Amino acid sequence: MKKISEIADFVRYDMWRRTTTEMTSWHKRLGYLVIRTIVLVIRGFGSKNLNDKAKSLTYSLIFAVIPILAMIIAVAKGFGVVNVIEQQLSHSFLGETNMVPTIMEMVERYLDTTQGGMFIGIGLLILLWAVYSFFQSVESAFNKIWNVQRSRSILHQIATYIAIVVLIPVLIVCSAGINILVHSAVEGVHELGLVHNVLHNSGIEMLQFGMCWLLFTLMYIAVPNTRVRLMSALIPGVLMGTLFQLLQMLSVYLITMLSRTSLVYGAFASIPILMTWLQYTSLLILIGAEMSYAIQNNEEFEYEHDLNSMSRRYKDFIMLYLLSLIVKRFEAGEPAYTSHQLAEMNRLPIRLVNQLLGRMVETDILTEVKNEETEECTYQPALDIHRISVGMVVCRIEEQGSEQFIQSPTAEMQAFWERYLALKEKHHSTENILLNEL
Repeated sequence: MKKISEIADFVRYDMWRRTTTEMTSWHKRLGYLVIRTIVLVIRGFGSKNLNDKAKSLTYSLIFAVIPILAMIIAVAKGFGVVNVIEQQLSHSFLGETNMVPTIMEMVERYLDTTQGGMFIGIGLLILLWAVYSFFQSVESAFNKIWNVQRSRSILHQIATYIAIVVLIPVLIVCSAGINILVHSAVEGVHELGLVHNVLHNSGIEMLQFGMCWLLFTLMYIAVPNTRVRLMSALIPGVLMGTLFQLLQMLSVYLITMLSRTSLVYGAFASIPILMTWLQYTSLLILIGAEMSYAIQNNEEFEYEHDLNSMSRRYKDFIMLYLLSLIVKRFEAGEPAYTSHQLAEMNRLPIRLVNQLLGRMVETDILTEVKNEETEECTYQPALDIHRISVGMVVCRIEEQGSEQFIQSPTAEMQAFWERYLALKEKHHSTENILLNEL
């Protein structure tokens, strides 16, 4: 029990009380990153209701799959590669369900309706709206995972979604082309029989895995309305792309087994597996997005528990210390600090540093200068450094925010407020004000 308690304390507190800059050995840094990421993903899975979001995305995907395929087929027709798209669908999980001919027939009907509807343009608008609504729901789910408050503008969303729809058939065609190259490369060992089959199947499988890794990585970079670093998207992209392929293989095996043994569902045996596959695919996508967020923002959770219970005096002390470093740097005429530099050199959690610097910018104590090339912000004094006093800084921070917002204060309350301000100005602090004076 003691050992379990120590492990629990390490996961909850001690693990977060080490900043990344303190760890000199790369293997310890990597170990902490892996454990922290796992903990953050587990926490995010429950706190952000990823399972419920996955169910919602599943139903959105069911209603949007035909319009999305219709858009992809329409783009493919423009490139003259419809047969390639259909062939790739036949080789996927959907091909094992024997639903590809039915889906393609529905897509063709949908496109015919779009081109020759009762009202010219109505069918096209419905098609575009169905595709837009699905992608918008996916982006909304990603933004909530990343704690992004604002979505892209409508024009930016439309441009991004169109680019995705155009990119998908291009990637499928590229995959088919590489598939042909792999097939040609192993033709030289055709006479070896078994070796030929092994090389051919291995090449095809690796190609499928590689395409999944690429698609998932691009999705984690492009969909959230924030800047996502490549490694933060690549790691979950490879992991979730691999799990997606394994899930697809498992689903194919279950469908094959049911088609041989099922007497209950008959031709409908693949429908429950298809629904389950869609739901778990949505769940994998969201877990990957949560992992991407956890990897990129790992440092944001350092000292999390301590920051939530941090005293105001200690917070003011660190704020004044950071301000003194910035002022001395400015006085020496040296390049201004970034928040990451201040956090790294003082072994402080980046979340606290950003919070305190942000408060000083809001109160016009510091000014924020953005470097257009690196997209990093540096901080410089916004006042004459010889006029900055500790009292002035603390007073500005204390007075930050809205005051006297009560609509109908009592006369006694208003009089108490006025006496408080007068005595504070008289004593230049609140330490010497007795409560009975108020």
